[in-house]
Parts: sequence; C-alpha cells; structure tokens
Amino acid sequence: QVQLVESGGGLVQAGGSLRLSCAVSGRPFGSYAMGWFRQAPGNEREFVAAITRIGISTRYTDSVKGRFTISRDNAKNTLYLQMNNLKPEDTAVYYCAAQISNGVLTTAPQYAYWGQGTQVTVSS
Repeated sequence: QVQLVESGGGLVQAGGSLRLSCAVSGRPFGSYAMGWFRQAPGNEREFVAAITRIGISTRYTDSVKGRFTISRDNAKNTLYLQMNNLKPEDTAVYYCAAQISNGVLTTAPQYAYWGQGTQVTVSS
C-alpha cells in the first residue's frame, strides 16, 4: 500500500515563499512518476507540476512557470514543490500524486495514488 503525506502548507503574504513536501511510503519511491495538483473552492483539481521517476524531466502549468520548482530526493522518498513569488490566486489545497510510470504525467486520471492535501493560503 502506497501512502503519500503532504506537509509545508500555511498562510503567507503575496510575494512570499513556501516549500511543500510529500513523503511517500510503500513501494520504492524511484518507481513512481510524481505530480502536484491543486484545488481551490468551487474549482476542479488542476495540474501544477510533474516530474519523472528519476527527476530528469519536469512539466509545469503556465501560471506557475518561473515561480514554482518541482524536485525529488529518491534517497529520502520525498517530493518537493518550492513556491516563490506566491500570488493570491495560488490559494488552494495542494495534493501530491504518484503513479508507476517512466513518463511525466500531467493529468489527474493518470495518477492512482493521492495524498490528503495541504492548505496554501496567500493573502494580498
């Protein structure tokens, strides 16, 4: 059984930074392509960033390019999302997701495993 646990969310002023972490247990972490998604109230869950299982390739949604960085430490079984220059429109619950794959996966249906989410609130 794979378990994903997010941490690092919180309240930050616009222009500030946060780093989210996702600790993964279960099968070897290096087997999984990983992604970050977010969901704001009243909105559908949307793709934020993704990374291949050994971290060679990454993808970002346009609205976060140049501000967010996805990375992983396979030795620590942990996925990260560094978020800089945060904006109020980044406010959402952020979820990490995992799927056994060699590719970089950018849609929610492609992922089988999900964390419970961590709240990020950016005040103006």
